[in-house]
Amino acid sequence: MGDFRPSPRPVPEPTTRVRPLRWQRHIRDPIFAQLRQGITPEKIALTLAVGLALAVFPLLGSTTLLCFLAGWWLRLNQPVIQLVNWLAYPLQLLCLPGFVRFGEFLAQARRVPFSVPQLMAEFRASPGKFLQDFGLTGLHGIVGWLVVAPALGILLYFGLLPVLRRAQRMTTPLPAA
Repeated sequence: MGDFRPSPRPVPEPTTRVRPLRWQRHIRDPIFAQLRQGITPEKIALTLAVGLALAVFPLLGSTTLLCFLAGWWLRLNQPVIQLVNWLAYPLQLLCLPGFVRFGEFLAQARRVPFSVPQLMAEFRASPGKFLQDFGLTGLHGIVGWLVVAPALGILLYFGLLPVLRRAQRMTTPLPAA
């Protein structure tokens, strides 16, 4: 018997448009739009790296201002840096105890027992007493963040750069021959 190969059938065009996933709408598509508008992959990588490094700063409520100031000073895209800041809020809560513990280790300080919900409740109850009780803990968190954040930013920048350069090639139309 000979080779039996079915005749190729044309693939039907989809009749309904597939709705993009949430991450595609809120992360990928704005980045692709920036690339199509001529923003360089280097600038977008810097915006994302700085935004994420600042978004995990261990003092709750301060990252919006930090991202705004860094974006203004470095002339980064404010909506993108604030989007990164907003999306990274859960990561900030996860990193907070680690930064505090690392700062305590670096300062060779005693470990202060705490939990993020407890800290938030005590701050709401009495901000003055909170600063008195946990001010040094906050400083330990900042020290831990100061050691980790530059490395995080550098790794993110150089990790995102090839991905964004490839995305730029995907969004750039080929020249007509």
